[in-house]
Amino acid sequence: MRMDIATVNALPYEDFVNIFGNVVEKCPIVTAAVWSARPFLNFAALEGAIRDFIDALPESGKEGILRCHPDLAGRDLQSGTLTQESREEQAGAGMDALSSAEASSMTRLNADYKARFGFPFVVCARMSDKANILRQLAERCKNERAVERARGIEEVKKICHLRLLGLVLTDAPNKL
Repeated sequence: MRMDIATVNALPYEDFVNIFGNVVEKCPIVTAAVWSARPFLNFAALEGAIRDFIDALPESGKEGILRCHPDLAGRDLQSGTLTQESREEQAGAGMDALSSAEASSMTRLNADYKARFGFPFVVCARMSDKANILRQLAERCKNERAVERARGIEEVKKICHLRLLGLVLTDAPNKL
């Protein structure tokens, strides 16, 4: 059940963190930090507080957020240890239904990406499909570290936006 912004603003700290703690994958510290920015005027203000917190982090903090994300179609998916949100997002993009050739490519590219950048490849799976994800992963392996860190953070923000939409009612058309 999605809640209105007044309900969000009335949440005690613990409830706020429990409900919103995974809008940024495995980073409840982000929502813990923005709780004190209440009251939020609307959905956009809540999302803006999260974006501002992320943007204010040093580069090492941004990489820390990226490191909290699982590999797409990786070990966590295979072992069933993904967060519920990640499991649904990856399944929606077909990451749980790769052919053996696709799975092999994904494993190799994920390893190459992590070796090059030191954090996993992050893409908003809900806005993509397996063919596009594989293509992007191969292409993005060629980027410079700073470019890729910034791109990964933009993808985190897209994921956060969609996860927030699942929790909070909006009073305006949604834009990414």
